[in-house]
Amino acid sequence: MTSVPVSAYLTLALILFCIGLYGALTKKNTVIVLICIELMLNSVNLNLVAFAKLGVAPSLTGQIFSLFTITIAAAEAAVGLAILMALYQNRKSVHTDDYQTMKH
Repeated sequence: MTSVPVSAYLTLALILFCIGLYGALTKKNTVIVLICIELMLNSVNLNLVAFAKLGVAPSLTGQIFSLFTITIAAAEAAVGLAILMALYQNRKSVHTDDYQTMKH
């Protein structure tokens, strides 16, 4: 059985993080921005698990931190979507340009 080097996991995580960062900074749709933030958090999870499995001192620490990151990502999605639904009820739009000022 051949082992995949840690550099392959890090490269994949870098690509995922860059795609997420690009989407979060350039897209106007708030739902897409939330999805891109989730993609960035998943790339961090990939790094944590890769170092936990293939690092200098393999242990379960990275996998445990990954579970905490997944929990935080779920909370971020729930709170973000709740805020987005409240803003949509008031503004009838999900575009980030419409939320420049929070005055009504």
